[in-house]
Amino acid sequence: MTELTSFFSHDGVLAAVIDGYQPRDSQLEMARAIQSAITDRQHLLAEAGTGTGKTFAYLVPAILSGQKVIVSTGTKNLQDQLFNKDLPLLRKAVKTPFMAALLKGRSNYLCTYRLKNALTSNLGFSKEDAVDISKINAWGKHTQTGDIADIADVPEASPVWYLATSTVENCLGQDCPDYAECFLVKARKKAQEAEVLVVNHHLLCADWSIRDSGFGELLPNAEVVVIDEAHQLADTASNFLGTHIGAKQLNDLAQDSLIEYFKDATDIPALRAAAEELEHEVKDLRLAFGMELKRGEWQELESNPKIMAGLQAVKDQLQRLAAQLELASVKTKGLETCFKRADELVQQVKTILDDHSGKWIRWYEVHRKTFTLSRTPLDIAGEFRLFMQHHKATWIFTSATLSVAGRFDHFANNLGLDQPRSQSWGSPFDYANQSLFYHPKGLPQPNEPNFIPLIVEFVLPVLQASKGRAFFLFTSHRALQQAEKLLQNKLPYPLLVQGSRPKAQLLEQFKKAGNAVLLGTSSFWEGVDVRGEALSCVIIDKLPFSSPGDPVLKARLDAMAKQGKNPFFEYQIPAAVIALRQGIGRLIRDENDRGVLMVCDPRLLKRSYGQMFLDSVPPMKRTRDIADVQAFFAERSEALPTGT
Repeated sequence: MTELTSFFSHDGVLAAVIDGYQPRDSQLEMARAIQSAITDRQHLLAEAGTGTGKTFAYLVPAILSGQKVIVSTGTKNLQDQLFNKDLPLLRKAVKTPFMAALLKGRSNYLCTYRLKNALTSNLGFSKEDAVDISKINAWGKHTQTGDIADIADVPEASPVWYLATSTVENCLGQDCPDYAECFLVKARKKAQEAEVLVVNHHLLCADWSIRDSGFGELLPNAEVVVIDEAHQLADTASNFLGTHIGAKQLNDLAQDSLIEYFKDATDIPALRAAAEELEHEVKDLRLAFGMELKRGEWQELESNPKIMAGLQAVKDQLQRLAAQLELASVKTKGLETCFKRADELVQQVKTILDDHSGKWIRWYEVHRKTFTLSRTPLDIAGEFRLFMQHHKATWIFTSATLSVAGRFDHFANNLGLDQPRSQSWGSPFDYANQSLFYHPKGLPQPNEPNFIPLIVEFVLPVLQASKGRAFFLFTSHRALQQAEKLLQNKLPYPLLVQGSRPKAQLLEQFKKAGNAVLLGTSSFWEGVDVRGEALSCVIIDKLPFSSPGDPVLKARLDAMAKQGKNPFFEYQIPAAVIALRQGIGRLIRDENDRGVLMVCDPRLLKRSYGQMFLDSVPPMKRTRDIADVQAFFAERSEALPTGT
């Protein structure tokens, strides 16, 4: 404890390596609690408000413990920041040297074998794809890590990345001619040797699902596991424990089979025909789903003869392709791998189509050009408990939003955690002076058909007072699109809209403008950090309850009701409170920020459960009068940019 105190003091080692370092009591207290949990081998839920400095609060005691540590983050961006910025700083501060490694999922690493295959294939490329793949080829000759995040001029969404990276299904493993130089293998070797390994939730859960099926583990056994942005873990885990078959997987198999056919199996024309026919059947099935983009329950498919016939046709054609690939599999390792993928997909399609156990939720999703069929576990708590038992480690779960009105039950129950230690540290920011919570009188009910037009009339005076500089956050894309049309010609400030360009570009444009209004949905509610006056107002359209029509949520709520529980109070409200807290967290990001929070949902005061939301909001001053908002912004108005 003495060492920690000196570490975080105003003249300690952190102050020596971090410009402008300011000691925070909550940061030191959190570090001490984590050190105690590691020493006592007790799991800990550590909630830390914005500005606590939780990254160093968990990294310092974890590193000083001398134990093998895995840190799992919510996003790859946070993962990169930890590895490339935070850990190098700590390396300067910690006397004892430690080895750190970064490990991402395999799709984040260049596969030189597949890249060569693509460059020599007969498939042909569009002009844009040809440019991208030539850039990847040039970069691949000098990259040290093969991490695709290192190449800036090929978008991560470019379709050619599929041809230049591998998946579990198409990787040749030790039979690959490029195995000795494989970037993924090198990254995994470093991961095994490291004392501190930085991963993300997707990789952690992928390792969990692979181990569960009897294969070797990707992640080394650790003595301490830190889960940052832990509020996201249950959803990620639920996704990985399920089965998902999509049009993309089926088309990718068909395309890879054709590449291998042209290379080594032109004497089996039935193979080419089977692959091409599978692509046709997948396309026909997508057409059968219709134009509406939606998520729906499996029962809807079972009552649609056209879709069920299309599913059967895809299944039959997939089996035909598997049969042809089995005949060709003796020729090369590439053809053998395609056969194994086809056989696995056949089994997965059967698993989804034939499941009637009641332990799984079957559902579908229709995208613009593709579709996905899914089977998701009804409950992951028991599964996650077993996963933690396999990793005989001390688990630290941390986030700014783990509790609901001061209680951790919702988070702990979702992951099957049995009476873990829990502690919460509030934000060191002075919310009472830095912020104002505005909830106007006379707001319409969220179920009114003209809800968005009505609240826009309440929002406009706020945006005028703030001179733009706002996030306007919505709980649905439909509401966002409606607001966009209403605001287009009513603001003298730049209007930026989610979906009009990549998220990173939108954020950069928002910061540079200094007076923009950004309309966003779920992806802007969390993980977005805009400091300074460019973001001085966060407006939220309504309390963020998940859609009760979502097939996975509906099935889970029905199951809770059958168990005699109250799903609305035990699940829906806690989940919405945490989502709201994340949205509010965008407003005040450092000690110099000032801003107004506006929530346009009258249920805050008109429903009994509204108090649970209010009890979870930071200690802001509250008002129902627009004049207070105008006065708040007028205090600094002379320093703000004018409208454009």
